[in-house]
Amino acid sequence: MMIGVLGGTGLGEALGGLGKGEKHVVETPFGKPSGPIEIVDLDGVRVALLARHGDCHLLNPSRVPYRANIFALKKLGVTHLLASGAVGSLREEIAPRSLVLPDQIIDRTFRRPGTFFEDLAVHVELASPFCPALRATLARCAPPTGTGVRDKGTYVCMEGPQFSTRAESDLHRSWGGDLIGMTLMPEAKLAREAEICYAAVALVTDYDCWRPHPAQVDKLRLLEEIIGNVRAAAENALALIRTAIPAIAASSDRSCTCGSALELAIWSDRGKIDPLTRQRLAPLLGRYVT
Repeated sequence: MMIGVLGGTGLGEALGGLGKGEKHVVETPFGKPSGPIEIVDLDGVRVALLARHGDCHLLNPSRVPYRANIFALKKLGVTHLLASGAVGSLREEIAPRSLVLPDQIIDRTFRRPGTFFEDLAVHVELASPFCPALRATLARCAPPTGTGVRDKGTYVCMEGPQFSTRAESDLHRSWGGDLIGMTLMPEAKLAREAEICYAAVALVTDYDCWRPHPAQVDKLRLLEEIIGNVRAAAENALALIRTAIPAIAASSDRSCTCGSALELAIWSDRGKIDPLTRQRLAPLLGRYVT
């Protein structure tokens, strides 16, 4: 087992708090990952750290190399992946600075390659896009962090990089969305194709534009408030993840099917798969296509 932590806005900059280790530059068929992957030892557990938006947060959500990131983590042996991301709240009861462990997602992205298998017919199950077993372990570890953690919610993933219009925000609420963000898709899909258990910790920074800001609050003060919320939520998320990592490593819960997601998903005739494709995707297909 190896646990990965994929840090988004707020947490990406704070990953150093989990320790320092050896950096790996990993080549993939899908280009370079967002940056080097640092493998650290945390309480005897090997953990792979990657900042989703790269050094200095230069990659916007549409330009993140999602396929390269997940492929590189798989290649290094990651089996369980904890992702984080800043979100806006679509519900009054989900307040800024709280954390949410989403259990469902609505994908509204349209510029991002969403599969490793462009030359094959591969159809993984995605009814539960986040690993139930991994989410349950995170939820069990939440109380010691001393902060409010909601153990479910529907995350709407928009393309960005612009924020929502008021009409879009109202639409997302009408769909049953609880959170709005820009980064968990196609990441969750790719993690499932890579047979990696994947769960997310969403950092609530503000209410989305469905809830008007007080008229007396100027833009600079509002931005300062949001940045403060990001920092506070990131600290809480880091504490939760630090608590969860040893628990994940020690857990005997293997009730999920994430690790065998491709077993019945490859519909192409395996004998007809191009040898170059087999070689290129060997870290993913090696168990099933020889």
